[in-house]
Amino acid sequence: MKLNKISLALLLGLGTLTSCDDKLDVVNPNQQTTATFGFNANDLEESVVAAYNHIRMEGSYARVGYTIDMCRGDEVWNSSQVWYLEFDDLDLPVTGDIGWWPWREWYYTINVCNFGLSRCGDDNSALSENMKRIKGQLLFLRGLAYYNLAGYYQNVPLITDYATYSSMDGLYGTNNSYDEVLNQVEADFKEAMEILPSKSVGGEFAKGRANSGAAAGFYARALMQRHKYSDALTVLKKIINGDFGTYKLMANYGDNFREGSQYENNDESLFEVQFLDYADQGTDDEWTPVNTSINATQGSAIESNCAPGDFGGWADLSASPWLYQLFKAERTTAGKLDPRLYWTIGTYESDWEGFENGNVCYTKTLSQQDTIHTNNTNGGLPIAKNTNFRTNLYDKVVTGLHDGINIRLMRYSDVLLRAAECENEVNGPTQQAIDWINQVRKRAQLAELKLSDFKDKDKLFEQIANVERPKEFGCEYGRGFDLIRWGFFYNEGRLQQLKEHGTFRRSTQHVKDPVSYANIATDPQLKSSYDSYLPGHEFIPIVQTLTNKNPNLVGNSANNSTSNASYFTDNGWTIHPVVDLSK
Repeated sequence: MKLNKISLALLLGLGTLTSCDDKLDVVNPNQQTTATFGFNANDLEESVVAAYNHIRMEGSYARVGYTIDMCRGDEVWNSSQVWYLEFDDLDLPVTGDIGWWPWREWYYTINVCNFGLSRCGDDNSALSENMKRIKGQLLFLRGLAYYNLAGYYQNVPLITDYATYSSMDGLYGTNNSYDEVLNQVEADFKEAMEILPSKSVGGEFAKGRANSGAAAGFYARALMQRHKYSDALTVLKKIINGDFGTYKLMANYGDNFREGSQYENNDESLFEVQFLDYADQGTDDEWTPVNTSINATQGSAIESNCAPGDFGGWADLSASPWLYQLFKAERTTAGKLDPRLYWTIGTYESDWEGFENGNVCYTKTLSQQDTIHTNNTNGGLPIAKNTNFRTNLYDKVVTGLHDGINIRLMRYSDVLLRAAECENEVNGPTQQAIDWINQVRKRAQLAELKLSDFKDKDKLFEQIANVERPKEFGCEYGRGFDLIRWGFFYNEGRLQQLKEHGTFRRSTQHVKDPVSYANIATDPQLKSSYDSYLPGHEFIPIVQTLTNKNPNLVGNSANNSTSNASYFTDNGWTIHPVVDLSK
């Protein structure tokens, strides 16, 4: 027996020696490739996480990808008059630098989504519930990416098949039309809406991940970009009726702009970008995709852009005097200021004594004599929204990616006001449209609107576009998209109105006073962002950094300074005339 064992050992040893020249072929699990990765739900879940990661980078929603659109709006101006200046003035040249950062982030997101979707197949009925959730999230995030790319760059390369990346021709694609890109956006959001669970399933789908309600909300937004009001109204009604889970307005408007689990991912939020609370963050600012750190702060720089210089901020963005005066023009039923002003613009007001945290600016108690301006040279009204200006969390800003407030990309109030707008477009002013608007006004304790005060759809549109929406969403992302879909750049009266709204005073004195566009010629302190608007520059040019790398790319309307008015008129879309709401 012993000899048999020895013989067996010798045979095994000889066998080992005789095979020493063969190479052992073992897959390194730390060097994953498309040939070995992504064939199960666990792998694909990593792709989903990677896609979410890039919607919270500086080119997407953590910094310039968010603030560029704030600048395009008429309720925000660039108080540093340096950083963001060409976006605020709507005249970015093709040599512009940061103009390509959103492109970088969103195409990274698209690439990750395309890979994951290539593993999901086309037959949704054959997918498990887990795989449907994976596919739905990837579709939503790809739709979100292309929604932003179309809204910023107009006609971008449309890549939806992962196999496209296998050739240089695929990698360096040509431009697709604005309509082709938005067709894909609508398709992605619609399919995501149909296969994602509602927020009522709980867990992460109620606390941060895209669900069917988020997809439905953005699907309606995409439809409205091309005036598909009837289709959008159908979707918005389903959201209101609870088909995608229960949404409602928070009793306190300010709860939409604070950090903390008791405020974030609340009943009003359809979708928001997740940032770590200030106290839970890491130490490293993660500025670019190649600067990935396990110790990343995972916050945003929105606060750094908006906060006053005297309190540590970069002081780049300020609220327009027009928005401030709009708030001041209407009192609540109790004779007080609209509470949304408190959370939107950081000014001292006697009405704030005893309200929320009172007249506070980063723990400093303001007196009537205090004038807090954004920029130490150019003045400006500080933006309080999506900052800790009013929360008493800390006494000054640590600039960088440290703002822990989740960015609410879509709130239920937007659903209500969009439904009212669509109802008005489809059926004219109706009591239903008025009722939806009044739900939002009631939270702000404003008097209810009456249908009898709106004789036609032009007047109700004016109320929605230039009163209700700016007061509810002032100094948030999205106004630039609205101005494009409304055609305000293609109508002389509307463009003049933008010039009036966009007028501001470059001075640290009298920052709260009304300003008039009519005085620009005689008052050197006054300026209007829209005076320098060039045709086509409602979009961002496809800059040389991109066209130099991809010879197949051509420019858009901003590259060529060509008007998009004919696109609007050829589609037969209405540009509502300016209406005097006082009459």
